[in-house]
Amino acid sequence: MKQVLQDLSSGKSKLVTAPAPKVTAGNLLIDTTITLISTGTERMLVDFGKANLLQKAMQQPDRVKDVLGKVKTDGLMTTVDAVRSKLGQPIPLGYCNVGQVREVGAGVDGFHAGDRVLSNGPHADVVRVAKNLCARIPDNVSDEEASFAVAASIGLQGIRLMQPTLGEAIVVTGVGLIGLLTVQLLLAQGCRVLAIDFDADKLELARKFGAETCNPGAGEDPVSAGMAFSRGAGVDGVIITASTKSSDPVTQAAKMSRQRGRIILVGVVGLELNRADFYEKELTFQVSCSYGPGRYDKSYEDDGQDYPIGFVRWTEQRNFEAVLDMMAAGKLDVASLITHRYAFEKAPDAYELLTSDKTALGILLEYKHSVEDRHIKSVKLDSKADVAPGSPVVGFIGAGNYASRMLIPAFKKAGCQLHTIASSGGTNSVVHGTRAGFANATSDSAEIISSSEINTVAIVTRHNNHAQLTASALRAGKNVFVEKPLAMTHEELADVEKAYAESKQHLMVGFNRRFAPQIQTMKKLLDSVLEPKAFVMVMNAGAIPAKHWTQDLEVGGGRIIGEACHYIDLMRFLAGSEITSVQARCMGDSDAVEVSEDKAAIILGFADGSFGTIHYLANGGAAFPKERIEVFAAGGTLQLDNFLKLKGFGWKGFKKQNLMRQDKGQTNCSKAFLDAIKTGGQSPIPVEELFEVARVTIDVAEQLRKQN
Repeated sequence: MKQVLQDLSSGKSKLVTAPAPKVTAGNLLIDTTITLISTGTERMLVDFGKANLLQKAMQQPDRVKDVLGKVKTDGLMTTVDAVRSKLGQPIPLGYCNVGQVREVGAGVDGFHAGDRVLSNGPHADVVRVAKNLCARIPDNVSDEEASFAVAASIGLQGIRLMQPTLGEAIVVTGVGLIGLLTVQLLLAQGCRVLAIDFDADKLELARKFGAETCNPGAGEDPVSAGMAFSRGAGVDGVIITASTKSSDPVTQAAKMSRQRGRIILVGVVGLELNRADFYEKELTFQVSCSYGPGRYDKSYEDDGQDYPIGFVRWTEQRNFEAVLDMMAAGKLDVASLITHRYAFEKAPDAYELLTSDKTALGILLEYKHSVEDRHIKSVKLDSKADVAPGSPVVGFIGAGNYASRMLIPAFKKAGCQLHTIASSGGTNSVVHGTRAGFANATSDSAEIISSSEINTVAIVTRHNNHAQLTASALRAGKNVFVEKPLAMTHEELADVEKAYAESKQHLMVGFNRRFAPQIQTMKKLLDSVLEPKAFVMVMNAGAIPAKHWTQDLEVGGGRIIGEACHYIDLMRFLAGSEITSVQARCMGDSDAVEVSEDKAAIILGFADGSFGTIHYLANGGAAFPKERIEVFAAGGTLQLDNFLKLKGFGWKGFKKQNLMRQDKGQTNCSKAFLDAIKTGGQSPIPVEELFEVARVTIDVAEQLRKQN
């Protein structure tokens, strides 16, 4: 498979060869025939990438605030690393894809292999797209025509929000690709249309479609033109499809609108609004969200749950279908919008044109190369790693953000042979595999588990796969490093324990905080204390959306199982004693408070008489340290803030240990695991403790859920 990616740090576009994605439940696997470059949206992304760091910051002031906040809590160097990593992540380009269905995933109905479909898939010769983001193409609509349907749906959603009626006077400001499609859709609905733009050629096309025009670049005043167009009454509505930093389009829209006129923002413009303009006329201003209802709704897009048509008539998918019906009826002219065609292999040239020729409209990428050659499961990478003899040979299953930013660099630094990296989508495995020095990339995780060359497997997938992959790898005779959690249910845990008993390979869970240098200092200090200890641990976790995958009990297991397990393990380590009692309480007695397990307190009791409380809180202030650990023992106190500053209060022989850079122990954790494999020694964390912590974590989650 080949795919177009853009480097956010430089703005350069490149064509990457990667393993083809595997079809999954609820998705279609599609062989692409043609894609459309959305000149407005994609030019904006490319321009952002080409901007320097200061220019990027000026374009995203809210992100700058987040960065400054992170500096205060996590330190300068940690924040710099995070920003560089974020900008170093290439992003896929494109969302107007047409192709032929190759495979249909489980749970998909209404589609069959061989169907011609459009989707919001990226510029890649093989794409995997959720069923609700695809639509079948009528027989009398060509692939070229259909490639414009997703872009047209963006304009259509803006029209639906405006609810124009026959004969109304509507202005479209900014007649690029989406604007010209919007003009045609409005005219087909019986509206009178005035098109405003600085490009005379685009206005000529608008006139060809039947609109009146105004060119501010030629000295024409948009407000006067709008008033004249509306016969002095003020226009009924304005749809802004322009892309500019200026607030002029909104200001002009307000001035030319009639009493209670409607203004819909589809594009990206400045939003310095004059309250008086809106107040005096009681104007309605609304921002349109992409293709329509369902956009960014996980249950609709990822899980395939459609909205009942009687309650939500026009979803994303039904908007796609409506545009295709318009094309089939000959109501949309997209041939006039095509300005350039490129072979897919020349995609980087197309993106150079995009930035150099602002008059380009419809740029098509044509995929005429062999279909069968696209479907490769594995790709050999140019590995330049200098590997010491006898190093563990590691395969990584999972190539997401944490794996690429933290765990893979930690493994590499600790010393191992990076053999193969797998991601179900294929592309991430190539991007991060190339950067880290892996020898191979694949989209088939089973290939790693069955490989005779790989003796160690690192599992960094979504949580619902951890236990099954761990058990499979153990039974295949592999050493296993699995990111937390080890399991999400007692049944899963029992299967892992059984697999471990059969294999006796090294098993490690990514409880890296045990290995942080300041935690190691705390442990040495506490080992000299023979009496019970009291622990107070705070995870100021911050809120994340309820629909985030980690909150999904079937996929992420919830935040206690997925993240609070770190502190259950950490307290077990510092106490050095078996957990004998567990109590948990979540917030939510009042009707005004949402009941949620990510606002909870966990009290653990230990065999030696120690006890501790873990406060896992999603409702705290971002300026407060994200993690705080306090230990009270023998008349002294230890306090650690954010793995940066460790202080001793009344602790004989110790006052402080501060770090310049946050260190949560990832590298030390990985090294300890790999060293155990090299030497044949014991696993860094006794397996009995891994199973104990997993059982306690599941018990805590079950207690909290009974309170909900």
